[in-house]
Amino acid sequence: MIVDGETADAGGMDEIALPERRAGLLNRRSFLVGSAVGFGALGLAGCATSDGMILAEAAKVYGPIPDEKFPIPAVDIGKVDPKYYRRTVRYETREAPGTIIVDPGNFYVYRIEGDGSATRYGANVGRDGFLWSGDAYVGRKSEWATWTPPKEMIRRQPEAAKYARGMPGGLDNPLGARTLHLYQNGAYTLYTIYASSEPESIGTGVTSGCVGLLSQDMIHLYSRTPVKTKVVVLPA
Repeated sequence: MIVDGETADAGGMDEIALPERRAGLLNRRSFLVGSAVGFGALGLAGCATSDGMILAEAAKVYGPIPDEKFPIPAVDIGKVDPKYYRRTVRYETREAPGTIIVDPGNFYVYRIEGDGSATRYGANVGRDGFLWSGDAYVGRKSEWATWTPPKEMIRRQPEAAKYARGMPGGLDNPLGARTLHLYQNGAYTLYTIYASSEPESIGTGVTSGCVGLLSQDMIHLYSRTPVKTKVVVLPA
């Protein structure tokens, strides 16, 4: 794909549903998220979730972000298992603070905070046959990146040919609001950590190796992650 003017392959991304087919066969990238979740969640303000986060708090954390270049709607938190809500947890590791650790077997991404704690995010990960593990680092960062389907995808999905020169950033764009591009030894791995607008995908294996966080979580992680940050992907 072409990302912010640079050419790359979409490697780690799963099959993409183009905007006009969001309700059909390829609906995993519909990017249609609920914006009325706040009302229902606030009505349950006193009900704690199974992992201790109050639903009203979750509605606030995953509320709309109207000041973005493309305003981001609220997450329908009813489509996300509460155990995947963002939270601070105990996490013992020898990795330095700031390191990102991906745990695909449990659908979590951790940012190490030091003092035995980490910020934990729920994630979607690679489906069977596309999981990988190893060390990498953030070689590049993109906001509302342009996405270009690779030739292999165009052969599988001819309707993607209209984006052969790139799909501009936006809510329908598979890369979403923020993208961390993973590198090894100076080379782009084709894998990313990206912003997903599909709450129902969190906690599932749906991609070709990329890792997706809810848009609100990805923006939170992105803002705290400089280029060259170490990324550790654990075996599934």
